Amino acid sequence: MAITISVLDQSPIYPGETPEEAFQHTVKLAQLSERLGFHRFWVSEHHDSEQVAGSSPEVLISHLLAKTERIRIGSGGIMLQHYSPYKVAENFNVLATLAPGRVDLGVGRAPGGLPRSTQALRQGGEEAASLTDKIIELEKYVHNRLEADHPLFGLKAGPIPGTPPELYVLGASVASAEIAAELGLPYVFSLFIGGDQAVAVEAIRVYQSRFDISQGKEPQAILALAVLVAESEEEARELAGAHKLIRIHLASGKTLTVATREQAEEFTRQSEEAYTLEEREPEITKGTKESVREQLLALAKASGVEEFIVTTNVQPFDKRVRSFELLREAFAEVLTTL
Repeated sequence: MAITISVLDQSPIYPGETPEEAFQHTVKLAQLSERLGFHRFWVSEHHDSEQVAGSSPEVLISHLLAKTERIRIGSGGIMLQHYSPYKVAENFNVLATLAPGRVDLGVGRAPGGLPRSTQALRQGGEEAASLTDKIIELEKYVHNRLEADHPLFGLKAGPIPGTPPELYVLGASVASAEIAAELGLPYVFSLFIGGDQAVAVEAIRVYQSRFDISQGKEPQAILALAVLVAESEEEARELAGAHKLIRIHLASGKTLTVATREQAEEFTRQSEEAYTLEEREPEITKGTKESVREQLLALAKASGVEEFIVTTNVQPFDKRVRSFELLREAFAEVLTTL
């Protein structure tokens, strides 16, 4: 079974490190991913955080495109509910014009930060449209095909690149899979956020079964997950540490996941909404290259996906580098580089 491996980096700022060092590590990992033959390298969007440096993926993507030569670079993802689809299309059309055929535009609806950052990002904006409506609008601008009856017909999100950025819908629920299927777009399930393989498999099943093929496209499902490969099982367990994920269940019905209880408590303080907290073990595929290979091949068989986007947040940095090297060795025989 052919497997495609891609990488997501969140530019984590570990204790004792600076944001400058976090970005230097991201650049080195992008270059390493290209040398190892991985397919794409994505960066994330987080706001008002002392633990993550990547608040502006568009800017970071531009820098990474200049520091690499072949690997696809993209967003994992743009938190579209904060922004004008028109401006997002302009940003990524610029990137796709600068680096033809190398730009991915992954979009999602997670807040990417605490309520105050959401308030700041939306300051002066109108009531947000639904994610589905915004993606539809974004796709029209990216492909320069506003209908004649559109109120802004004739408007272009310039420059118009020869090869538009590839659009992906990101999510961690069956609902997000339904959106991607309805729109006939590629779908990425974020297992490292959702943390439930059964939900991931079901979401991908729903996506594939309901995919709108009327536009002549085939479903493309990808799993994003945390992976840690080490020289021994013991070292992998030690490097993974005792991390927990905190899931916040708000009275409004919204659910989101953060990395620490402190972040959860600050989120709920800012939201001023009744809530409950649920502590969960993070979903990390870890072990030696042999055991990780077995785990990922089993997951590929169960879900039907042929591409994984992996994130490895571990300190020190040389252990992150080694994890990716070992992952490449684990899939040397079945890795595809598109």
